Amino acid sequence: MTLASPPLGSSAAWTDARLLYALEEVVEKELNRHLGVAKDWMPHEYVPWGDGRNFPGFFEDGESWDPAQSKVTDIGKTALVVNLLTEDNLPSYHHEIAALFGRDGAWGTWVHRWTAEEGRHGIVLRDYLLASRAVDPDKLEQFRMSHMSEGFESDNRHSMLHTVAYVAFQELATRVSHRNTGHQSGDPVCDRLLARIATDENLHMVFYRNLLGAAFQLAPDLTMKSVRDVVVDFRMPGHGIPGFERAAAQMAIGEIYNMRIHHDDVLQPVLRYLKVLDIDGLGPEGLKAQEEIGMYMGGLDSEASKFDEKLAARKARMAARAAS
Repeated sequence: MTLASPPLGSSAAWTDARLLYALEEVVEKELNRHLGVAKDWMPHEYVPWGDGRNFPGFFEDGESWDPAQSKVTDIGKTALVVNLLTEDNLPSYHHEIAALFGRDGAWGTWVHRWTAEEGRHGIVLRDYLLASRAVDPDKLEQFRMSHMSEGFESDNRHSMLHTVAYVAFQELATRVSHRNTGHQSGDPVCDRLLARIATDENLHMVFYRNLLGAAFQLAPDLTMKSVRDVVVDFRMPGHGIPGFERAAAQMAIGEIYNMRIHHDDVLQPVLRYLKVLDIDGLGPEGLKAQEEIGMYMGGLDSEASKFDEKLAARKARMAARAAS
């Protein structure tokens, strides 16, 4: 039975164990809703196998990879590698959420279902990249080994509520990144594949967003502080990928993921849906966190506007060069 908000009202009253128990019925409800709307799909059906051919090594007819073999744009290749390497660390992600959420009951069922669905994403992305020869397969494997050998430790592993808040935003960020990568890839096959992945990510976002909304009803102050911490210090899970900062800069310029997109398409929709900045009845700590979220969003919007101006100026210079 779900616990009512305790008379002991302070943030300290809500341990991870109490929150896990209190939210169990919500998790079950959201899990059933998810299973009712999620559609199974076959990764192999989205891969252009007819474009594939042997690579050198054990095959006498193996053909070496060459950049000219791919129709994917340069920015599309960069983003696809970042997206795939991010998906590759699924074992670490599973370990973290299984440790935080548990392996039993509705929480455990969700953890395993989520992992199974996310596993499709890495499978289909790698198969697409190899079959279409979009990227250097040797470098891709070297990057994978390097990235996975480092493992992954979330900034929010200390708290299940911080983790719920983080994934509510991160799943949407991943959806947006995949969708924009498809649009910028230059390949309709890639665009269709990433649209399919993005649909999954959106459903995952809805699950965690609704769970976060329930947490606000139970423990508004503690949840507000968790959201504040996550929003202000947000990092994508792939930040440990070799060369991530350079790739992120290219993706920002390529309008796959940048400050404007992060503000408008990731943070703002979740905050607005949950009416985070309008929640009343908060204690001093919750009010302080709410104000800090509002101030941060205002500052991010200003910084994003500066970036927009620089990006527009860059486009104008490139257009002028092309016309001359």
